[in-house]
Amino acid sequence: MCYSAQIWDDFTKYARFGGKLNIKEFAKLVGWTKQKGSWIKVVPKAMRSAITDAASGTLDVETISAARAADTEAIALIASEIGVQEARLVEANAKLASPKPTKKAEYDRRVATNKIEAGKKKLEDMASPSPADGVDRIWPGHFAPVLICDPESGERMIVPMRYRCRLPGWTEADEIEKPGTYNARRDKLSTVWRNVFGYGHGVMVVDRFYESVHLHDLQQRALVPGEREQNIEVMFTPSTRQELFVACLWTYVEAAGDNPGFYTFAAITDEPPPEVAAVGHDRCIVPLRQENIDAWLNPDAMNLSAQIGILDDRERPYYEHQVAA
Repeated sequence: MCYSAQIWDDFTKYARFGGKLNIKEFAKLVGWTKQKGSWIKVVPKAMRSAITDAASGTLDVETISAARAADTEAIALIASEIGVQEARLVEANAKLASPKPTKKAEYDRRVATNKIEAGKKKLEDMASPSPADGVDRIWPGHFAPVLICDPESGERMIVPMRYRCRLPGWTEADEIEKPGTYNARRDKLSTVWRNVFGYGHGVMVVDRFYESVHLHDLQQRALVPGEREQNIEVMFTPSTRQELFVACLWTYVEAAGDNPGFYTFAAITDEPPPEVAAVGHDRCIVPLRQENIDAWLNPDAMNLSAQIGILDDRERPYYEHQVAA
């Protein structure tokens, strides 16, 4: 599976592919996540920065202002929570210094200390500039810019999509029950993904990806007697440092209740190349050749063999790896 990836969030970089920002969808994303208090939870930092710092004419003033207001509200909420936890810590320390310390006070001190530290890290992250190379990391459930063709006009556009695909006919409950649909397995395209493959195709641009593997697999050894499996995160980067145009599938979820309509997507994965398999992972994203992007974004559901051919004719860089920080 594609555990997480380093995405492009500088929208201007998509211009050379002919993609135009779907301003309506970005405005909707800002308003929705701001209202739910999930702005900094589901929108990667560099993507937030790309909106709040958007150049004049790239996004409308209302969307930029709303994004900046969401930043301000998030900072205030985090600072407030830190204040609550600091008061909790003072109370716990006082109880632990008394003649009758309690286990609850020990618990409160530990939890408060951890939450204060986490809150301060969030504030530091909010205050720091966006990455100089314009990339940020996306996790399942996060939103990312994805290049697609507008089904109505045929024009290329960039829309924010949630990195976990809701399959046609699914409800939110179905999605919760089966949360792994950020990964569209190549061998399941004609079954699980049959109502999406050949219809909703997109491209996500990344320059590296991350996977969780077992430590003993990474070290290419067997478990020693009594040793438990330990997961460790590994970063894979093309040795050529080339961009990866990841083949994706997408759907649109219609508005329901207080939730506006929104796009969702999954990255197609396949059997890994030898160097990824040797590290202990059994899946790998499928990077398209740049010259095949046009054909991929305009699929013919009556000629799926052509789409399979595009997936077969993929880029095949050698992936270097290192343990992620």
